[in-house]
Amino acid sequence: MEAPVETVTLMKPGSTPALEILLLGPVEVRRDGISLALARSRKLRALLAILVTEARPLSRRRLCDLLWDRPNDPRAELRWHLSKLRQIVDAPDRQRLIADEDEISLDLDGCVVDALQVMEIEQNHPPAADRLNELSKLFRGQFLGELTLSGPLAEQWLTAQRRKYTACQISIIKALVARLPKRSDEVAPHLELWLDLAPFDLEAHRHLLGHLAGHGRIAEAGLHLATTERLFMDEGIPAVELRQIWSTIKAERVRTSSATDPSPALGMDRTTNETSPPAMTRAALAMMPFTVRDSKIGKGIADGLTHDVITRLAKLRSLSIIARGSVYALAALGIPDTEAGRRLKVDYVASGSLHRVGPILRLDIELTETRSERIVWAETCDVPADDMLEALDALGNRIVAALTGEIEQAERNRAILRAPSSLDAWGAHHRGLWHMYRFTKENNARAQHFFDLAVTLDPTFSRAHAGLSFTHWQNAFQNWSDPGREAELAYVAAAQSLLADEQDPAAHWAMGRALWLRKQHGQAVAELRESVNLSPNFALGHYSLAFVESQTGDPTEAIKASDRSRMLSPYDPLMFGMLGSRAIAHLRLGQFEEAADWATQAAARPNAHINILGIAALCLALADRAPEGLVLAASIHATQPRYGIDDFLSAFHFSPSKATLLRAAAAQVALA
Repeated sequence: MEAPVETVTLMKPGSTPALEILLLGPVEVRRDGISLALARSRKLRALLAILVTEARPLSRRRLCDLLWDRPNDPRAELRWHLSKLRQIVDAPDRQRLIADEDEISLDLDGCVVDALQVMEIEQNHPPAADRLNELSKLFRGQFLGELTLSGPLAEQWLTAQRRKYTACQISIIKALVARLPKRSDEVAPHLELWLDLAPFDLEAHRHLLGHLAGHGRIAEAGLHLATTERLFMDEGIPAVELRQIWSTIKAERVRTSSATDPSPALGMDRTTNETSPPAMTRAALAMMPFTVRDSKIGKGIADGLTHDVITRLAKLRSLSIIARGSVYALAALGIPDTEAGRRLKVDYVASGSLHRVGPILRLDIELTETRSERIVWAETCDVPADDMLEALDALGNRIVAALTGEIEQAERNRAILRAPSSLDAWGAHHRGLWHMYRFTKENNARAQHFFDLAVTLDPTFSRAHAGLSFTHWQNAFQNWSDPGREAELAYVAAAQSLLADEQDPAAHWAMGRALWLRKQHGQAVAELRESVNLSPNFALGHYSLAFVESQTGDPTEAIKASDRSRMLSPYDPLMFGMLGSRAIAHLRLGQFEEAADWATQAAARPNAHINILGIAALCLALADRAPEGLVLAASIHATQPRYGIDDFLSAFHFSPSKATLLRAAAAQVALA
C-alpha cells in the first residue's frame, strides 16, 4: 500500500493549501493557512516527520524501535501518538493517517510539504532560477529545528535526515550561484549561507574570494582568507589548497587588469604566511609523487600509483592526507621531501622511486618524520610486472598497509611516553590503542579509560568511539564483565562513532561487531561489508568479516576475507584472530587438519588470548592430535583453571550441530 505524495508544486500566490506540513525548521502544521496546536511531545513531531519523509508504509515495529527505547509497552505509546497525530492531519471528509494491523502511512495527496518540495533539486534537470529562489526560501532552519531525540537509532535517523537536507540546501545554493551573474550583488548572501552550512567547502571559499576580488574588495578577501586559515588550522585541516585558490584568483586578476600583484608561488601570500602550525587532530601525511629511475617505466605509471595511494589513504580516514595538487606543486619546484613536509606542516612524509629489474617492478619507499627528519620505515617492494595493473594494485595494497601500520605504531609509542595529563584526544586515542592491543583484562580497562578521555576531549572523534566500543566488545567476548550489559555498551559506543562520522570504515566495523554480539548476524555482515566498501584497504573490516562468516555465514568467504586481511596488514596486532577465523572456517568445512594447522599458528602469536588457545586445542582434537591439544589445555588451565567448553561456546556463535561436535572434541583435551 503506497501513500501518494505531493512532491514539488508550490501554491499559487493568493491560494492556501488545505494542509501544509513544515519540517525545515521548527515543526509546524497549517490547515487552511492557520497553524494548528501540537502536543508538546517531541516524539509526536518525530513520528510525523518519519511518516512524511519515508513516503512509504512503515511497520509498527520499525516505528517502535526508532522512537521508544525499551518502554514498558512501546505499542501503547505508539497508539497514543497516532491518536494525537490523527487529530492534526485528518479532516472530517479526509482520512490521511492510514493504520492497519501492522503498517502505518500518510496520504499526502494535495498536501504541501516543504521537505518534499526541496528534493526537486535532485532531478536530472535543475529548476529555473526563480524556482530555485522559491525553494531556497523554504529553509527556515535545520530539519525539525532544535528538536532532540533520545536513543541511538532515533539519533542516527535524525542526524542522517539533517545531513540529507543540509546537502540538499547546499545543492540549491550552488545551483543558484551558478545561475546568477558572477558580479551580481545577489550572490553574496547565498555564498555566506553556503559557508555557514559548509565552512570547509573549498568551492564555496573559491566563489566568495572570487566575488570579493571581482568587486575590488581585496582587503576583505585577505581578511576572509586569514580568518579561514585559522579556522582550518583549528580543525587540523591543511590550508595549502586555500592559499592556492587565492593565488590563482589574484593571478587571473593580474591578467585581466594588467596590474601588478606580487603573489608568491603556491598561494603563500605575504599576509598569511606567518600563521602558526596547525593543531592537527590527526597525524598528517604528505605522500610525495613517486619518481621513476629508468626509461622502462613511464611517468604516468608512477603518477597513477601516487594518486591511487593518496585515494586509498584518504578513504581510511585515520590520517589527515594532503591533497594531490599540493604535493605535486611542491615537487614541481624541486623542493626536497622533508622541506615540503615542513611547508605543508605535516607530521610525516612518504616518498619512493619506481624502476624495473627484469620481470620485477621494484619500489624503494621510505617514511620520514618531518620534525626530526628521522626515517621511520624504509622498504624495497618487489612485484611481478607481467600484468602492470595487477602489479600496481599489489604495490598500492602493500604501501597503504605499511604506511598506516607504521604511523599508527609511531603514534602509539609517542603517546605512551607522554604524561596522561598532557594528552589531547588524538594522543589519548593512541594511548588507548597501546593498551587495547595487550588483550588482558587490566589493559582493556586502561584502554577504556583513555578512549573515554578521548571522546570527552573531542565528542566528534569517530575512531575513539569505535575503540571504546571494541573494549566493551572484549569485555563481553572474554566474559570479563556482564556480557549483556557490555554488548549494549558496545552498541551505544558504535552508534556514537557512526554519528560522529558515518563515512569512517572503523565506525561501521565497530557497529558490525556490536551487532554480532546481539546475534544480528545478517546486519553485522552488512555493516562490515560497508566498512570495506568505504575503504577496501581496511584490514580490520576484512578480518571481522572473516570472524563472523566463519561461524554463522559462508566459510569459503571467511577464508578469502582472512587472507585479504593478512595481506593488507601482515604485522597486525590482531593477527591471531585472522588466523583463528580461518581455522574456524576450515573446521566448519570439515577440513580438520587444515583447521588444526591454522589454529596452532594463531595460538603461537604472542598476544593470543585464551579463546584462541581454545580454538587450537579443539581443532587439534578433531584432527586426531589430542596429545598436542592437551598441552594447550594445560596452558589454558594454568591461566584460568575453570575454563571449559561452556566458556568457549558462550564466546562464539556455533550452530547446535557444530556445538555438539566441539563438545565431543573438548572431552579429548580435558576441556569438557
